[in-house]
Amino acid sequence: MTRRAVLVSVMPWTTVMAGILLLTTSPLGAESPGAPEGGGQRGHDPSRPVPVCEPSILDSPYIPVDSWVYPAMLRLYSLGFVDNMFLGMRPWTRASVDHMLETAGARIDDADAGPGTDEAQGIYEALNRYLEEDTQGPCRLHQGNTQLETVYTVARAISGTPLRDSFHLGQTIVNDYGRPYASGFNNYTGASGYASAGRFLMYVRGEFQGAPSADGYPTALAQTLSAIDGVPFINPVTNLPYSQATIPLGPVAKATDGRVMEAYVSAHYLNHEISFGKQDEWLGQGLGGGMAYSNNAENIYSFRINRIEPLHVPGLSWVTGPFRYDFLVGSLKGHVAPNDPWEHVEKVSFRPTENLEFGFERTVIWGGKGHAPITLHTFLKSFFSFASPSAAVKQSREDPGARFGAFDFSYRLPLLRKWLTLYSDSEVHDDVSPIDAPRRAAIRPGLYLSHVPGIPKLDVRAEAVSTDPPVSTSSVGHFMYWEYIQKQGYTNKGMLFGDWIGREGKGGQGWITYHLSGNEWLQVGVRNQKVAKDFVPGGTTLNDINFQAVKRVGRDFEINGNFAFEHWKAPVPDSSGLPMYLPGQQTVTTTTIQLTWFPERKISF
Repeated sequence: MTRRAVLVSVMPWTTVMAGILLLTTSPLGAESPGAPEGGGQRGHDPSRPVPVCEPSILDSPYIPVDSWVYPAMLRLYSLGFVDNMFLGMRPWTRASVDHMLETAGARIDDADAGPGTDEAQGIYEALNRYLEEDTQGPCRLHQGNTQLETVYTVARAISGTPLRDSFHLGQTIVNDYGRPYASGFNNYTGASGYASAGRFLMYVRGEFQGAPSADGYPTALAQTLSAIDGVPFINPVTNLPYSQATIPLGPVAKATDGRVMEAYVSAHYLNHEISFGKQDEWLGQGLGGGMAYSNNAENIYSFRINRIEPLHVPGLSWVTGPFRYDFLVGSLKGHVAPNDPWEHVEKVSFRPTENLEFGFERTVIWGGKGHAPITLHTFLKSFFSFASPSAAVKQSREDPGARFGAFDFSYRLPLLRKWLTLYSDSEVHDDVSPIDAPRRAAIRPGLYLSHVPGIPKLDVRAEAVSTDPPVSTSSVGHFMYWEYIQKQGYTNKGMLFGDWIGREGKGGQGWITYHLSGNEWLQVGVRNQKVAKDFVPGGTTLNDINFQAVKRVGRDFEINGNFAFEHWKAPVPDSSGLPMYLPGQQTVTTTTIQLTWFPERKISF
C-alpha cells in the first residue's frame, strides 16, 4: 500500500477520533465556533431583556431526508446565497439549518433586484416559516416542548408488475425507505413528532403500511439468483427454502404492518448529536442516490455520534477549512449467510473554500452468527484494518469484514458559481478510496444548472451512474455491494441501502424543475438502468419517465402528486433459452398522492 493510500485511508478516522477526544475532554457547556453566537435568536424584540439561556446547547431534531427542506436549501446554495452547508452529509437538524440561514437574509437584501433574488427571498421566507417555532423569541423554549411534526397519508396505485429487487433485477420505486409495494392499491399513513428538554430529545416517526399480495419470483429464478449470490437455496438444517429477503420468492404475502420509520433518543453536547435508535442517513452529493448510504432501504437501529456544526481547528482548518464528521454502528437484518452481521460507518467532510466541499467515507460490514462474534475486539479489528487479509483470515473469527471506501465532492464552477455546480459520488470495494483506485470505482457524477437563461425559475439536473467499472473483478455480480463472506452485503431487509442502481448496473437520471415558490414546484424526470448480462442472465433494462407536482394549500397543508410510466425487460433465460420470468417488455404505471399536514402549534411544559 502506498504512503498516499495510507494517508487517504487514515485521515477520516484520525479526524473522527480527534473530534471524539475533543468532545470528551472539553469543559461542560463549552461550545466551539461551529455554533454561531446567538444561534436561534432571530426575531427577538430588542426592547425586551434577554433571559439567561444557552441556545447552542439545546437539542434539535433531524429533518427527514425526504423533506422539501433539502432541495430548497440546495437551491439557495446553488444560487449563491448560502455557503456554509455540507451537501454530502444528511440529515441536518432544524437548528443547523437555522444557522446556515443566518447570513442568507442579508445577502438577499444586498443582492441586485431580479427574478433570482425574488425566488431566493421566497425560499428563505418558506424556510423561516418552517423553523419559526424553533427560533422565535430570544431563544428557543428551553424548559421543554413537544411538537407534532407531520401527519400524512400516501395513496399509491400501481398497474402491471413492478420490480422490487434492487440486489438483482431492479426497482420500480426507489429511495422510499424499503416500503412494501405491489400491483394494486398501496397505502402508508403515519405521523412524526418529538419531545425535547434542554439538551435531550426523543423523536418518533411511525406509519401503518398496506400493500397487496404478489406472485413473486418462480422457484427456478430464485434458485438461479441464489446460486449467483453464492447462498444455498435450501437451509441444510430445516431442509426448507431460506426466507431470503433479498430474493422475493413467490407467493409474496400482502403487507398490513405498522412500522417505526424513525425512533431515537439523543443528547446534544459540544455541537454533537449523540443518539441511539432508528434514524435517517444519506451520505453523498447525488440527488438520485447515495453510493455509501441512502434511504433506499429501511433504516437500521444504530448508535451514532454526529458533528452537526462545522468544526474549526486552528492551523488545520487554514488548510482544510471547517469540517464535519459522522459515525454510526448498528445491526443489519435480512441476512442469512451469515445471519445478523453489523456495520459501522465513518465519514468526514471538508469545506476548504466557499465553493468546494469534499468528503471521505468508509463502510465496514462484519461479523454475523456462525462466522465471527460481534465484540469490541472484532469491531476494533475491522475499524483499524487497512490491508487485504488472507483467505484463511477471511474464513476465521479474525475476519475484518467487507470494507468499502467512498469519496465525494461538489464544486460551484468559477465565474459560474451562481449557475453551475459540478459534483460526484464514488465508492470502491476492497480499496482504500476511489482516489487511490479510480478504475475500480463505482461512480455517480452530476451537473446542476440552477436557472435556465431567460427562465430563472427553471433548473436542470443530470446524473450518470455506474457500479460496473472496467476491471476483470467486476463480473457475476461479485464486486460492488457484494463480498465473499458477506454475500448479501450492502442490504438491510433485502434492499440496498446504497445506490438503487444495484450491482453491475449502469444508467442515469435527469430532472427539469419549475419552481412555483419556495416549497412548491413542477418536475419532469427520467430514469434508466441496465444490469450486466454476465451478472443476471440476459441482463435487465428499465426506463421510466415521471411527473411530480407539489402544491401548498395555505401554510401547513401539502399535496404531492407523482405519476410514473415505466418499461422494463428481465426475461432471465434458463439453459434452454426459455424465460424464467416474465417474457417481453413489461409496462408499469404508478400514481402516488401524498397529503401532509404540518401542524404549527407547539406544546410547552
